Amino acid sequence: MKEFITQFIPEIWHLPLTILFVLVVTFIIASVSRRLFNKAIRKSEQADQEGSDLTNLKFLKRGLTVLIYLTGISFAIYMVPSLRVIATSLLAGAGLFAIAIGFASQQALSNIVGGIFIVIFKPYKINDRLQIRTDLNGIVEDINLRHTVIRNFENKRIIIPNSVISDEVLINSNYGDNKIVKWIDVGISYDSDIDLARKIMQEEVAAHPFFIDGRNEEQKENGDPLVPVRVLSLADFSVNLRAWATTADPAHAFVLGCDLLESIKKRFDKEGVEIPFPYRTVVYKKDLEANSNLIDVEKGNEKGNVK
Repeated sequence: MKEFITQFIPEIWHLPLTILFVLVVTFIIASVSRRLFNKAIRKSEQADQEGSDLTNLKFLKRGLTVLIYLTGISFAIYMVPSLRVIATSLLAGAGLFAIAIGFASQQALSNIVGGIFIVIFKPYKINDRLQIRTDLNGIVEDINLRHTVIRNFENKRIIIPNSVISDEVLINSNYGDNKIVKWIDVGISYDSDIDLARKIMQEEVAAHPFFIDGRNEEQKENGDPLVPVRVLSLADFSVNLRAWATTADPAHAFVLGCDLLESIKKRFDKEGVEIPFPYRTVVYKKDLEANSNLIDVEKGNEKGNVK
């Protein structure tokens, strides 16, 4: 084979063809690796209809792809004799070179290390619902070597570097347990029957298809109510009640909360439980001035009559 190549291909083309062969093999290996990982990811998604932990597979797919390309390109560069000589001559200054590279790529390396820590310790994973600070929340869509992608509820993507999100305080609604306790807060007037309002709220919550029994065995043995409803506060215009409704996950909790506010309002209207609202009296300064002048005139007339 070597004699065939030497006979029909000029020697000047040997090195370029070898480098091309290495790059093609690198591309093929990377493509095969991605396909195998994609197949494993699809099987994992089909096995778990609620959304399985795809974090490890997707992170490993990207990490291995980068490693394959770096290895292939480095090997191709090393095959060039002139570049090999340059690399050897730079070996003496490798320490300074490494320090320079470290400073230049500090942010990139911190993102990679942050991503590795996220995959290992799993403060969150793909398909988890996160809240960051007070204004960022959504579903984790992807975790790669540099950043985490969160899809918010307007279908926009929030891109957060791994080094940044690793230092944030997160609220993970899916960490350990997917169940959510949804608060249903309703205010009634002071003239309304609290017991009737509590009964209506308990019945409406228990009848919702997304509601589940959130009591543990001890609470069931103690006879705790299926749907607790308590007086939360005595406000200026209303008696505020709160019902605790347990549901399977955050998505169901949102729908449950919206449905219950509507159904409870309709039941209150039907059974005579009033939901109050504050009354305001608006006074215009122009009217005050006119009334003041009128009063002064009347007082002057009264004084004249007395005289």
